[in-house]
Amino acid sequence: MTSLNQSNASSIDAVVAKVSEAAFGKPLITNVLRGQVVEAIIAMALEPDWKWCSADYASWDFENATGCRLEVKQSALRQSWETDASVKSVPGFDVAARKGRWEGTKWIAEPGRAAHLYILAYHGIADDSADHRDPRQWAFFVIPSMSLPPVKRLTLPKAKQLAQPCSVADLRSVANAVAANCLLPAEHGGT
Repeated sequence: MTSLNQSNASSIDAVVAKVSEAAFGKPLITNVLRGQVVEAIIAMALEPDWKWCSADYASWDFENATGCRLEVKQSALRQSWETDASVKSVPGFDVAARKGRWEGTKWIAEPGRAAHLYILAYHGIADDSADHRDPRQWAFFVIPSMSLPPVKRLTLPKAKQLAQPCSVADLRSVANAVAANCLLPAEHGGT
């Protein structure tokens, strides 16, 4: 029985390795999976101050000890489906308010933005050196939710008006500074 379990473990490991290589083995990551790459980059920058808590249908992606909730949105100038490096997508970020939020398996019908702050991650390299997996190639805009305009999609120029971009090396200190100035509801450890 042990050899069967070892064989199953090897099969599982082989499947994980194969799908990981197919999904993340090239410099340009498809839109469907690029968000996970960006969240992993941000997790490496923010931990241990922030807990990565995103999951299927999670209403925010990170939370700190004070209960401050952080949502990640990303955009890239170069897309995996583009065959010509001169073709560039129009950068933008989905910041739409929602009709409610999930807290675990419980739906709370409370319109608005569930996160207290947003990190908008932008990959602005369009030539063949573009690699979505490289944390140094991303710029991050940390914006309190209350500073976001009532729009569904925020353009890159508007993000630049709301916050200065920072590198992955500075992301933890910037996120912590912005979070410290966010007013949280009393039930989440704020005022």
